[in-house]
Amino acid sequence: MQYVSTRGDAPPIGFIDAVLAGLAPDGGLYVPQTWPVLTREEIAGFAGKPYAEVAADILGRFAGDAFSREDLLDMTSEAYASFTHAAVTPLRQLDSGLWLLELFHGPTLAFKDVAMQLLSRLYERALAAKKRTLTIVCATSGDTGGAAVEALRGRANLRLVVLFPHGRISEVQRRFMTTAADANVRCLAIDGTFDDCQSIVKAMFQAQGFRQAVDLSGVNSINWARIAAQVVYYFTAGVALGAPHRPVSFTVPTGNFGDAFAGYVARQMGLPIETIVVATNSNDILARAIEDGRYARGPVCATQSPAMDIQIASNFERLYFEVVQRDGLETSRAMRAFAETGSIDLPPRALAQIREVFAGAGVNEADTARAIVSTLNETGELVDPHTAVALAAVYRKGLGKGGAPMIVLSTAHAAKFPEAVSAAAGVEPRLPRSAQGLAGKPERIDRLPADAEAVQAYIRDFAQG
Repeated sequence: MQYVSTRGDAPPIGFIDAVLAGLAPDGGLYVPQTWPVLTREEIAGFAGKPYAEVAADILGRFAGDAFSREDLLDMTSEAYASFTHAAVTPLRQLDSGLWLLELFHGPTLAFKDVAMQLLSRLYERALAAKKRTLTIVCATSGDTGGAAVEALRGRANLRLVVLFPHGRISEVQRRFMTTAADANVRCLAIDGTFDDCQSIVKAMFQAQGFRQAVDLSGVNSINWARIAAQVVYYFTAGVALGAPHRPVSFTVPTGNFGDAFAGYVARQMGLPIETIVVATNSNDILARAIEDGRYARGPVCATQSPAMDIQIASNFERLYFEVVQRDGLETSRAMRAFAETGSIDLPPRALAQIREVFAGAGVNEADTARAIVSTLNETGELVDPHTAVALAAVYRKGLGKGGAPMIVLSTAHAAKFPEAVSAAAGVEPRLPRSAQGLAGKPERIDRLPADAEAVQAYIRDFAQG
């Protein structure tokens, strides 16, 4: 299995090199040269299998001969042993055609654990074989950072620097990052937005000589292994509700589009997905792009669902590449134009292809709060604000009322956002036992301006030290 850049100006590379590189040298994102396709019999065969076995199978389709089946199963079994539910990503029924896919049973109570726990094992084995030490840089709007710290802390051959927007994430999200005492982890509070953090990280990969000097890689969803790991729960959820014998649909609360793109990948691989609803909060660049064909960033608004406070959705580039018939030159042109002007118009044929799969729904703050309350009153389930954004989209569009089962991705535990949930529902979410000690631990935080050169100097000192 070979990987190519969405911008068409980097040579194809293998799975391990794609994982270790993160971003392609031409600034593009890696995708498989061809999509692996499963037969209906292979998909049906996932029914009743342990999650780790399905994960090893799906990952093996992307890894090729980079790892043996036994190695992959060892890694997936170890990665998901720390999850608190035997099913890893269980389904919970809310209504006759409406289901929650609970993705928050990992060590940091968010869906990012599903990919990050596996990615850390991939890194460890690949680096040991190559005798390399990587510097991992991660921009986070809240959950990716905590999952990365938990997965990579104390691991040999890895240094981790997490950038997060100062004052724009919840206290529980922050403490999952900043209470780690391991010497290989640093946390940087950046005076800016998540988009500033993400832009700084991308600039590092483009800075002359910097990438090589610190042996840089990234664990944001620019890293293909993150997407591959997230594809798995689309298959397990779909099969549990009747696929491939009947279609299923998904609603995904998203800011950076990685989780939604994983659903697109599952569809490309043969899972019969009827619709993927892209649910955004007030930072609705993705919903607007799907609805009116103009991908245009606006100011970042602080909301009660902070992990989605994003106006530059990195993984949209992967979808654009697909719907312009994998034209790297066109993708490069469009992404440069977006970086320079802040907007692009989607080609009509590309937009039509997007709408064959995706629907967009922007959800305001009042509807998010109402979804928390109504879901609690009608089902007894207390959901976090990000899940509430997705449910608000479902309620508005009248989905899950016949036709394909609607599966809503529940991306975080309500206890990660106690202030927002309590304000909306008047109920204080109970913090799971695994996180109850966070409040008493000291934090380690360094603070820097939203300046790429200042952050690069900090990381260079850390790597050389």
